[in-house]
Amino acid sequence: MKDVINKSLACLVVFFLFLCVSLIFTGTVDYKSRFLSFLPQLSNSTFCRTGSPLRVYMYDLPRRFNVGMIDGSLPDETPVRADNFPPWKENNGLRKQHSVEYWMMASLLYNGNGEGDSGSSRVAVRVMDPELADVFFVPFFASLSFNVHGRNMTDPDTEIDIKLQSDIVNILRGSKYWQRSAGRDHVIPLHHPNAFRVHRDKVNASIFIVADFGRIMDISRLAKDVVAPYVHMVESFLSDNHEDPYEFRKTLLFFRGRTVRKEEGLVRAKLKRILGKKENVIYEEGSASEEGFRTSTQGMRSSKFCLNPAGDTPSSCRLFDAIVSHCVPVIVSDKIELPYESEIDYKEFSIFFSVKEALKPGYMLDQLKGIPKEKWIKMWLRLQNISHHFEYQYPPKKEDAVNMIWRQVREKLPSVNLAVHRSRRLKVPDWWRR
Repeated sequence: MKDVINKSLACLVVFFLFLCVSLIFTGTVDYKSRFLSFLPQLSNSTFCRTGSPLRVYMYDLPRRFNVGMIDGSLPDETPVRADNFPPWKENNGLRKQHSVEYWMMASLLYNGNGEGDSGSSRVAVRVMDPELADVFFVPFFASLSFNVHGRNMTDPDTEIDIKLQSDIVNILRGSKYWQRSAGRDHVIPLHHPNAFRVHRDKVNASIFIVADFGRIMDISRLAKDVVAPYVHMVESFLSDNHEDPYEFRKTLLFFRGRTVRKEEGLVRAKLKRILGKKENVIYEEGSASEEGFRTSTQGMRSSKFCLNPAGDTPSSCRLFDAIVSHCVPVIVSDKIELPYESEIDYKEFSIFFSVKEALKPGYMLDQLKGIPKEKWIKMWLRLQNISHHFEYQYPPKKEDAVNMIWRQVREKLPSVNLAVHRSRRLKVPDWWRR
């Protein structure tokens, strides 16, 4: 036993002598990298990098695919950099709510440290060498393209949008990194329900960033794609510090928006007939204008509950307006999927009704009136606690919307790697489905 102890002590002495000599003669030694150099496969392994930032390679596309739609003053071939990245124009109206693609690209171009966002806390970092990437970001502003090129789907200008979609598909199919994974490790924002509408089936193995699955259920699914919040249209309620917020908010239930919608949104007109003239309820028609947003801001900030029925698709921007207004959301949508749901429990600050329940005369109001003040206060406090997760901003900040989205992308990596590795070795693809 003594021999074992003596040998152990001798080894420790030799080790410390080695450290001292290294510091004297070689300066600062990166022992981690020297050790991992013997294990190259492990040093570059995603499995061993669970605490590290997501490494993102961003395709260098001509400006017409992205920021050229915002600011066309620079030549198309001018590289997009942080110093020439155009600011988002606040008066862009409805284009703003689907601008997730813009904020994701901005986060990768940003080189500094935003307030509350140290370099060590960045969820995703841009890498210039594609061989080092965990995922590949495609900075095509598909949602903005749909809104900019033509006022509707029959406008001749929509051909510009369709041509951009076709060109992107050709660029990707020519990339060896796309070919290597069949696009499974590529991230493509498709937040507007009509984004990339003509050619998206050709990229449907990729990780889509979506608002919901209403119009793309045939090519998109929760297992591989990421649900991202809309960019809210009302101003955030930063001074919501009333002594008694429950009594301060006089209106029980508030809704303002278009009541004539398609598909799932048909419920809005039915709810208007049920709620339109009820006491302590505001249910009114409204449009997406500066005046409309001001009226909605005031209404949400003075209401206990904000009604969020489905729009043309299962979700709408109104939910996120309610969250940043700290107005407890009342969600009426049978097929809605919500952002960050692996990390956030929406039942802590929202009320849910099925369409069938909501259309029972008197049922929804009775349920809301029966919620005790203490429970509402708890939900209101939770809204204040989580609302920063729904803020898009530049520079990005810790745990804001874009960093939360990248976190959700990182969660998809194990299944992406499984699919990629499996496809490389199979001789009979997807034999188990036959």
